[in-house]
Amino acid sequence: MEAAMTFELSVEFKDRFQQALDEKDSAFIKSSLDGVNPADISALLDEFDAEECKYVFDLLTPETGAQILEDLEEDVREEFIKEFSATDLAAFVELMDSDDGTDILYEMGVADRNEVIRQIEDEEKASNLMELLEYDEDVAGGLMAKELIKANLNWSISQCIEEIRLQAENVQKIYSVYVVDDRENLLGKVGIKNLILGKAGSKVADIYDDQIISVETSTSEEEVAAIMQKYDLEALPVVNARGRLVGRITIDDVIDVIRENAEEERQLMTGVSSDVEEDDTVWKISRARLPWLIIGMVGGLVGAQFLGFFRDEIIIVPALAFFIPLITASGGNVGIQSSSIVVQSLANPNVFADSMWKRLLKVFFVAIVNGAILSLMVFGAVILFMREQPLAATVAIALFAVVLLASFMGTITPLVLNRIGVNPALASGPFITTTNDLLGLAVYFSIAHVLYNL
Repeated sequence: MEAAMTFELSVEFKDRFQQALDEKDSAFIKSSLDGVNPADISALLDEFDAEECKYVFDLLTPETGAQILEDLEEDVREEFIKEFSATDLAAFVELMDSDDGTDILYEMGVADRNEVIRQIEDEEKASNLMELLEYDEDVAGGLMAKELIKANLNWSISQCIEEIRLQAENVQKIYSVYVVDDRENLLGKVGIKNLILGKAGSKVADIYDDQIISVETSTSEEEVAAIMQKYDLEALPVVNARGRLVGRITIDDVIDVIRENAEEERQLMTGVSSDVEEDDTVWKISRARLPWLIIGMVGGLVGAQFLGFFRDEIIIVPALAFFIPLITASGGNVGIQSSSIVVQSLANPNVFADSMWKRLLKVFFVAIVNGAILSLMVFGAVILFMREQPLAATVAIALFAVVLLASFMGTITPLVLNRIGVNPALASGPFITTTNDLLGLAVYFSIAHVLYNL
């Protein structure tokens, strides 16, 4: 088999491909995509509309089309599959692993989904898909594939190898052979190397490893990802509530989960309230960004009210206004740093992690060190350039207090949100920044009021 050619999606090639689509130049399209990895073709088709993608698909083999369909971006694929009949989609789904086929069906309406399943000729494949559709998408049952290799505990090694040959027709990648008893209960696994090196008269029971990690169908996708990362697993068997082997989750599915969760947290941390892509409509992107922008605007209005409360202080000491950006920016930066570290630790929990009180104490000492250094620097700068000792003392003390307060808020807020079941990534975005701005202003002018005896 020839290796897939190296493919580079350039602007020039995209323009030439667009021309071929406009002219229905099937010869160029087929020759330019010949030998190209399906993942690269998916990246190319993400740049075109559903009707144009359909034209390209009709020129490719069903096997290549099925792989491309798996790799397409979800929002592109949702529009794309509307261009196909139920019979066409059934042919593609039959060529996929059951978990990938289920992902396609999840993106369709119930009536269309049922029609596709009715068109699938392989009864076992159709049954597997219907079983997987009963699970939520974000649990192990929704992630798993039904295709796997299993062997009975009482089989001889020669019988086991023969069964592997038969079962492997439906399995693209073999990571392990799972060992079950007569009731299909998962007992362990056996490596291909052990089967090959085992004595002809031996049984699976003599060579299998009963130390195996598995999850139940109800296990959350986050926990599945954490387990596979922790134990460096390429595949993870899934059992039902009675311990019977029902499927396996492979590393490619977990990578997708990790990527999606990381994108969700990144968007929450930057103030985007829903999943959006660069090529989404202007309205969809605006709607995702507006909620936190409105919160930030409200915070700004409240901040203006805070400044109104201290109008007299600013009139008497106008130089106080010069350092408002310094106070708010420092508080926001410290808060985001602290909350980001906590969010990261919550995403990768450690059994031996320090208690909350110990963690808060460490944060407090770190804040003292950082606050002291920053305060001394700003005190020296104000004395050097403005030669006003009361002002220098006010800004330095306020900055020290704000660093302590922002560090505490940045640490405690994600912990509290996590405790009440809210995504702690919310604490690392506009929420913590706006809160620290308001607290910083209050602290700054309160200290000024005391030191200047206003």
